[in-house]
Amino acid sequence: MINNVVLVGRLTREVDLRYTQSGIAVANFTVACDRNFRNSQGETETDFISCVMWRKSAENFAKFTRKGSLVGIEGSIQTRNYENQQGQRVYVTEVLANNFSLLEPKSVTESRPQSNNSNSYGNNAYQGNSFGSGNQNQDPFAAQANQDPFASNDNSSPFSAGGFGNDNPFASGNDQKSSSNDGSSINIADDDLPF
Repeated sequence: MINNVVLVGRLTREVDLRYTQSGIAVANFTVACDRNFRNSQGETETDFISCVMWRKSAENFAKFTRKGSLVGIEGSIQTRNYENQQGQRVYVTEVLANNFSLLEPKSVTESRPQSNNSNSYGNNAYQGNSFGSGNQNQDPFAAQANQDPFASNDNSSPFSAGGFGNDNPFASGNDQKSSSNDGSSINIADDDLPF
């Protein structure tokens, strides 16, 4: 039988990292995933998928992500049940995340404000602000629309210092360093086009 899930989306809240009584880390989080089609009003609908991750992966995921982080999740669907305080049986379907990928540069994640609303069954829950020195009060969505999201002033990003970020032939703007933009036009005959 095949039970495989791949999600790409943004975290809707800070990761809730807790520890079991035996000291095993468990992270609960929700990923917002847009559907590939639009409804009759022309709007894209979004699904909010509950996920759970265990052990060292859970600790690393909580450490390196924040609310709004773009992530890739790979795992499987699981259904569990428990009895609530009223004595009713409650069924929960969620994604058991086995692997994750961080899909945006570290500079973008560091600039995103972080709240410290993690709950814990003990005093050893992740409390945030464990890495980076980015401006925690900066609104990452207030940047200009033409700003290169992969550009970085500290040259620590692989997209800037000597990488493809500075020599992108498809970049817009007047600061392009490519020699192919010398103002001359390319003359292509209609017979040379493949369509």
